[in-house]
Amino acid sequence: MLSGTALFCAQMAAAQDVTLVLDDPELRSVVRDASLTLQLRNDADASAADYVAAARVDYRRILTGLYSQGYYSGTVSILIDGREAGTLAPLDAPRQITQVQIIVDPGAAFVFGQTDLGPLPENAVPPETFAPGQPAKTGEISNAVDQGITAWRSQGHALAQRSDQRILAHHPDHRLDVAINIDPGPQLRFGPLTITGNTAVRTDRIDEIAGLPSGIFDPQEAERAASRLRRTGAFQSVALIEGDTIVNGDQLPYELQVVEMPQRRLGFGVEYSTVEGLTLSSFWLHRNLLGGAERLRANGEVTGIGGTTGGIDYELGLTYGRPATLNPDTDLYAELLAQRIDDPGYALDQFSAEVGLTKTIHDWLSYNVGVGYLTADVSDDLGVRTYQYLTFPVSAQADRRDNALNPSDGWYARVELTPFSRIDANDKGGRLYGDGRLYRTVGNDRAVLAFRSQIGSVFAVTADRAPADYLFFSGGGGTVRGQPYQSLGVADGADLIGGRSFLGFQTEARIDVTDSIGVVGFYDTGFIGADAFDFTNGDWHSGAGLGVRYETGIGPIRLDVAAPVSGDNSGGVQFYIGIGQAF
Repeated sequence: MLSGTALFCAQMAAAQDVTLVLDDPELRSVVRDASLTLQLRNDADASAADYVAAARVDYRRILTGLYSQGYYSGTVSILIDGREAGTLAPLDAPRQITQVQIIVDPGAAFVFGQTDLGPLPENAVPPETFAPGQPAKTGEISNAVDQGITAWRSQGHALAQRSDQRILAHHPDHRLDVAINIDPGPQLRFGPLTITGNTAVRTDRIDEIAGLPSGIFDPQEAERAASRLRRTGAFQSVALIEGDTIVNGDQLPYELQVVEMPQRRLGFGVEYSTVEGLTLSSFWLHRNLLGGAERLRANGEVTGIGGTTGGIDYELGLTYGRPATLNPDTDLYAELLAQRIDDPGYALDQFSAEVGLTKTIHDWLSYNVGVGYLTADVSDDLGVRTYQYLTFPVSAQADRRDNALNPSDGWYARVELTPFSRIDANDKGGRLYGDGRLYRTVGNDRAVLAFRSQIGSVFAVTADRAPADYLFFSGGGGTVRGQPYQSLGVADGADLIGGRSFLGFQTEARIDVTDSIGVVGFYDTGFIGADAFDFTNGDWHSGAGLGVRYETGIGPIRLDVAAPVSGDNSGGVQFYIGIGQAF
């Protein structure tokens, strides 16, 4: 029996040398991931008993790793100071370990021989990697079975499952024969839905928003139902759980478990740049205004404090949203917005109202259709005027980014078309604007290349007959960093007015230095033209700089330093501070 003192010594004495004897680089990586013994090398507090215990379970773990790569005749020897670990009991561990050797002989790689999987639905075929002559990796077997079950479920067979299997390894010819049967079960329909966990959002509204159909079972429809509820923002978690028994002859019951978010939220924001000055913003949000997951958001913003953008701008807005208004995928929105804008190109006092519908096609794709009203008093280099317009905005948005605040892969695109008609005059025109972004991870996942392009045009009216804030300027954080805010427009004699056409391009290389700190290099350029859809007759300017990012977990804190590269304006070095990436 090991005495208390001896046990203490055994626990304190760690291995001095742990080596892996295996030539194949790919298999070395597999064994490193599987082996607990190798992972203990990074634990300074590991005892001799820990090494013996880890080595004893490593035999099965390493063999499982070899099977995953198609090696079924391998052998594993783990020597602890020359003794096979399998012959040692953890409580009989030596007082001191100086060397551990993991010797792996993978043997020959096996290929698939017989590959029987079925029955499968019509037109469904196993993956090409699960076929005679292909590497016999265990993951390919599981993948083929999963695809077969998914094929049956997509045709309404919700309870499809693996029924039995026969897997035989032929060692002389290094072949693995696999025969797996799938029981599709009966074709089912969506059954009754039980909703639990809600306290403030009404059950009938949750049912309407989810929109779970009553027809033939479709797993994609079930996922869409859960996504609709998550999209409202009223729920912290949503779980749609399939029943495991059939009811009413051919129906699959569901339980919908929800956890609600706090109904109210208050938030604040701060951004700063040497050009645009300090921006202060705040919002108040109610996630469940009338008990049906309706959202009411009030926000205020003050910008240009201490900046060189002409003056201080003010904004007050109120937005209401009601999910599942006409059908589960169509939401109602209504917006009120009051603004005071004092920019270098114009001064504007404006009130606008808009109501419309948002149709969600997929979680990543939606479009809006609305009608709006705006009235404004504007003063610019074209004079002082008052106008009222009816607007008919239409927009579409696709978002395939992996993270909206800090994307590393994917793309984003938005297109807006806003026809407008002046109420007190016969002026009709439109504004078109597009924004596209692309992200790609490179360099061992330590760097991201980001690209943004913008295009816009005001058509069918002259610049003095369009809403002043529909015209385009370039310069500043949203277009060309390093250039003075809205410094590029259209020269009208000695005056500067907004252009009817705009192009913008931004590129960034974002490199992670540590897990929380990154550096960025960027180049921005912009174009403003006087005529609609004319991108040849106008002026360009550009800027470039460097930045630092500090990751907070909810998005990076951004500091950019930029200077002009080309153009008539030279505003010197500019600083930009904010939360989230620049685009």
